Amino acid sequence: MNWIELLRSEIEFTYKITDGLMNLVDEASLDWKPSTQNNWMTTGQLLMHLTNACGAAFRGFVKGDWGLPEGLSMDDLSPEEMLPPAEKLPTIGSVTEARDLLAKDKQVALEMLAECSEDNLASQNIKAPWDSRDVILGYRLLQMVSHLSQHTSQLFYYLKLQGKNVNTTHLWGA
Repeated sequence: MNWIELLRSEIEFTYKITDGLMNLVDEASLDWKPSTQNNWMTTGQLLMHLTNACGAAFRGFVKGDWGLPEGLSMDDLSPEEMLPPAEKLPTIGSVTEARDLLAKDKQVALEMLAECSEDNLASQNIKAPWDSRDVILGYRLLQMVSHLSQHTSQLFYYLKLQGKNVNTTHLWGA
């Protein structure tokens, strides 16, 4: 298996689909969410989460930089700080801002991937702040692309529930 080729391909595909779905969001729907119960993100919160669901974690795994203030580590965070409830998540100001931040996050993912060797990806074991198992770096990075993809699917269903004319081709780029 060629981890670099696989990851680059998945990054390109997933960010393209995500950006296309973001482009279908109406600015007026940024406060919309499926329910007032059950810890749902608003559309704006979901867009914000999409903008750092992959590349930021790539930087964390490759460089150990999780974007925390100086002197603070992931071990210092409480479970709620690491995974806050939806109502505490930040939101985005506009669809344009979300798409710009998504493009920057993609660039970060590609830059971090460029710093990896095939050997590192296939043999370097690494733990995630949320998972203490040792897992090879290539698989950890693939999990982050999958994380982005899962939330992209969530956006797809948000758009469907908002009455947008989206279908499977929007999710698979056909």
